[in-house]
Amino acid sequence: MDVIDVSWGDPHRGGLKPLTFVRQVLAACFYPELVQSDKLPVDVKQRARSLLSACDGGSVGSYTLSDGISYIQCSVSNFISRRDGGVPSSPENIFMTSGSQRSLMLVLKLLVHNQASLPTGVLTAVPSYTAFKSALQTLGATVVPYYLDEEQGWAMEVEELRRALQASKGICNTVALYVINPGNPTGHVQSRKCIEEVIRFAAEERLFLMADEVYQESVFGEGSEFVSYKKVLSEMGPPLSHTVELASFHSASKGFMGECGLRGGYVELVNLDPAVMRYAYTIFSTDICAPVTGQLALELMANPPRPGDPSYPVYAQETQSIQAMLVHNMNWVPEVLNNIPGISCQPMMGGAFVFPRLYLPQAAIEKAKVVGMQPDLWYCKQLLEEAGVCVRPGCEYGQTEGNHHIRLCVMTPVETMEEVLKRLKNFHLHFLKEFS
Repeated sequence: MDVIDVSWGDPHRGGLKPLTFVRQVLAACFYPELVQSDKLPVDVKQRARSLLSACDGGSVGSYTLSDGISYIQCSVSNFISRRDGGVPSSPENIFMTSGSQRSLMLVLKLLVHNQASLPTGVLTAVPSYTAFKSALQTLGATVVPYYLDEEQGWAMEVEELRRALQASKGICNTVALYVINPGNPTGHVQSRKCIEEVIRFAAEERLFLMADEVYQESVFGEGSEFVSYKKVLSEMGPPLSHTVELASFHSASKGFMGECGLRGGYVELVNLDPAVMRYAYTIFSTDICAPVTGQLALELMANPPRPGDPSYPVYAQETQSIQAMLVHNMNWVPEVLNNIPGISCQPMMGGAFVFPRLYLPQAAIEKAKVVGMQPDLWYCKQLLEEAGVCVRPGCEYGQTEGNHHIRLCVMTPVETMEEVLKRLKNFHLHFLKEFS
């Protein structure tokens, strides 16, 4: 039996095709003779020329400045301003990295103080992105868990933030709040009202805000929209808009691009003291520079073909096809999961994942204990071995005591997703029968 892997948020690995415009420009940048040929659209060749001229020596093989290629920083800055309805964005506040995970790590280095009497703490959602928790542990920082409300669609509540912060007193010095919007692994999307409440809480408690917004292009749930933390902060006005420190993260790995392997991410730093910004540049300089491939991908994400461009019809067709697939899967997958006995799934509003809850028989839980595994991890192992479906267990992301989950990536072609759910349903029904 072939294995279907829906454990990763890697669109191309899952079967999605790369965008033609992106790959054509990259090809011309890596093999500049294509710029002189008639094999590529005019706008592709023009973009490749512009990008090559922004590279030292006209080559993608050259080092760049530590914070990125200036031309691309400007493109990203313009993208942010367009996204946020004209809110100003300065290229000098944007740092290019080898993916958003690297951006997160470097910003954490700004915040973590290992010589203090108490370890540095960061408020972190449960469930949450596993690599972020690993980064905190690597730097010697403490995860300060706050729980999302599953019964309310994985809502983020300020009362829970206050509880978590109070519980951390005397254990660590909590200096930052990490949020993922849209959520990973939960698929929730924060409302403007919720974001405003979180910003006020951060201001009251003098917390540095870290907004992981890499799935911002993947919001299609009914009644949901993506609004960036920076836009909301700006519209709240002084003094908050001038004082709340914010780092906003984005990536070329997610959304329509899905270029995970090119390793392109950025962080925009907002309201940091000039001396801290100089220190930030020093920290980011330790990487010399981000891979040029990833920086090129970020420019193409930030500045895609426009109506009237020769490449626009194909680009529009491809992105609309991806969007249709995502909308279908976001609505259909939770519905199918909720019709399987012993599984419940909250509605998916955005992102790339569903995070259904498993109601496992007590006999299965006891069996997992015997083999020394968390129940949902053991369930995932059995699902892989018996049905050929690879998913991730909820214990990797954190969950309330006694609950069990799995994470599935829905950024997968519909026919593949159909086969995944067919196998999962058959396995789960047999699993319930065996252990009931």
